[in-house]
Amino acid sequence: MKNSGKYLLFLLIAALFLPLANAQTATKMDYAPKPPGSPSQVLLDNWNGIGRKLIAMAEDFPEDKYDFKPNPAQRSFAEQLLHAAGANYFFINPVKVVTVPNGDPKRTDYKTKAAIVEFVKQSFADGAALIKSKGDGGLNDLWVDPFSNRQMRFSEGAWGFMEHSGEHYGQLVVYYRVAGLVPPESRPKK
Repeated sequence: MKNSGKYLLFLLIAALFLPLANAQTATKMDYAPKPPGSPSQVLLDNWNGIGRKLIAMAEDFPEDKYDFKPNPAQRSFAEQLLHAAGANYFFINPVKVVTVPNGDPKRTDYKTKAAIVEFVKQSFADGAALIKSKGDGGLNDLWVDPFSNRQMRFSEGAWGFMEHSGEHYGQLVVYYRVAGLVPPESRPKK
């Protein structure tokens, strides 16, 4: 009986640790990993990634719900999109030495879903073109942040404005859910 207890203990330990051993060998690849993208390409891919998510929401959300607010104190869905896209020009314009916008774009200036979708697309396209024009060599170029009146590196500003867009993306996910809808990124992939 003593030996059968030891044998069962051995089987139990083997059963627990065998999957761990297999998991470690399963991650080994038979080919070399892809090299990383260049710093400017990684920056561009991330800029385009958050832009793609916001554009998908702008195109997908029903136009009759564009003025939806989860509560009266918040921006509407349309105003959230205009704010996020408009903020990009607080980065793009100073870098290009162009006048910075005076606040958020007004909903009254963008009356239709189509107009807002086009504005969101254009702001991310303008940012993408600027990142491409800088390339790796321009990532450390300096510009003056209009909010802090501080010099910043170009890449620092781009990452900061992508974070800002990501924060508004998260808020818009809540708008979808409160409106009883499923955001495009949360739907099953076909």
